[in-house]
Amino acid sequence: MTASNWTNHLLIAMPALTDADFAHSVTLVCEHSADGALGIVLNKPSPMMLRDVLQQMKLQARDELIGGQPVLFGGPVRTDRGFVLHRPGGEWDSTHRVSELIQVTTSRDVLAAIARGEGPSDAYVALGFARWDAGQLEREIRDNAWLPVPADERLLFSLPFAQRWRASWQFLGVKVETLSPIAGNA
Repeated sequence: MTASNWTNHLLIAMPALTDADFAHSVTLVCEHSADGALGIVLNKPSPMMLRDVLQQMKLQARDELIGGQPVLFGGPVRTDRGFVLHRPGGEWDSTHRVSELIQVTTSRDVLAAIARGEGPSDAYVALGFARWDAGQLEREIRDNAWLPVPADERLLFSLPFAQRWRASWQFLGVKVETLSPIAGNA
């Protein structure tokens, strides 16, 4: 991996980033190449619950605990497209391996398994994704919009969504309120 490949990294939104879709967000970069990047926002619940997504797919949740799970706003692109972020396990029709510990599946079979209570461990659903054109993510990092850090399993699978942005800074030992909104380049 070169220094400019941000696959399997978290993009922590800098405090000065005010874009409504990304302010105070934490985004997992699922794929990054010379052609651009694709990521999923990990900390912005949508108004939808998993039962709503399952009903649209003509699936029924086994119980209210499953159906009542929040669905994330994964990003502003293709908000009708679902992504299941999960730990490895199971054989699904369309899975992308982000790392040895993180996978993203987009096929219906994983949602059917989740509805039955048989899905992968530590899974959650996001609708939509973030996309950057060639060179765009690198520019945004240089312009101090994002702080890229290696993906942390604790943040992805253990923390409540609302705590993820602040916890990202705490994991780094940074008091976010002390950061300057002005960036410089040496």
